[in-house]
Amino acid sequence: MNIREMTEQLEKENLSSMATLSSETKGRLRPLESDGIRTDFQRDRDRIIHCKAFRRLMHKTQVFLSPEGDHYRTRLTHTLEVAQIARTMAVALRLNENLTEAIALGHDLGHTPFGHAGERALSEVAPGGFKHYEQSLRVVDILERDGEGLNLTYEVRDGIVCHTKGKEADTPEGRIVKLADHFAYAHHDYEDAVRAGVLSEEQVPAEVKEILGSGATPRLAKMITSVIENSKEDIAMAPEVAAASKLLEEFMFETVYTNPVAKSQEHKAEALVKALYEFFLENANALPAEYQSIAMRDGLDRAVCDYISGMSDRYAIKLYNDFFVPKGWSRE
Repeated sequence: MNIREMTEQLEKENLSSMATLSSETKGRLRPLESDGIRTDFQRDRDRIIHCKAFRRLMHKTQVFLSPEGDHYRTRLTHTLEVAQIARTMAVALRLNENLTEAIALGHDLGHTPFGHAGERALSEVAPGGFKHYEQSLRVVDILERDGEGLNLTYEVRDGIVCHTKGKEADTPEGRIVKLADHFAYAHHDYEDAVRAGVLSEEQVPAEVKEILGSGATPRLAKMITSVIENSKEDIAMAPEVAAASKLLEEFMFETVYTNPVAKSQEHKAEALVKALYEFFLENANALPAEYQSIAMRDGLDRAVCDYISGMSDRYAIKLYNDFFVPKGWSRE
């Protein structure tokens, strides 16, 4: 037996009956020779970490647009926190940690610059709308590796596209990541909002503190523990904890995600994204060659969405300045 086969055997012996076994994956879009050391889900994790879209997450907004402080979360740190929360639950429940981590690391690869403001802008102008979780799947299936995609397993791809609203993931690992995404928001967005001075612990509803506790860390621990203690045949939370978590999410939406102070610049970000979209529709030759090829194959609207959604905040701002802000005259 090679190392991969030994790992697969250990999974069969040690993981729970709920867990998804690497040796029983439904496979990839294209056949791939097995690795002698890594399981299929380990390979998927590694492919995601090494892809360009993952690196760009470090310069994409989480909640606060282009924050000047060093300690505000970005889309990359959000992704890492989701992965850590999900892994904690997966290990405790004896689920497949490698599958869980791969899904978590890949879940936001298709997110736009400027967070949900950018997503709203693209959704308003693009035919058929725009959803970042669908774009994340498109990134790993098509856009990465110069159009070849990452060729991930079915289980990872399913977890990525099902990490938010709509259909539940087919695997318990995918359903764990969906919860971890919500838990991470409740934890780090609260901390960032307190740091920014737009929220305080005193404002948190008493019903939330009564069930989940006071402070971001105790609340996160309570939600994680509830999943671990209540997941038997499937992933579940105690009803009262689930209800308090939903109330906390609604509270965050009202006080942070729509806060006029925290979101005062979002209308500018939306206008910027829409301006870039219209510019490239009218100037397709300004698209990089790889996106011009996508335009020929899938249509110009699709290519422009692919290009803009992959941008970091600062790159989108640079292009906007290049195209729309007049420059001083020079004799060069």
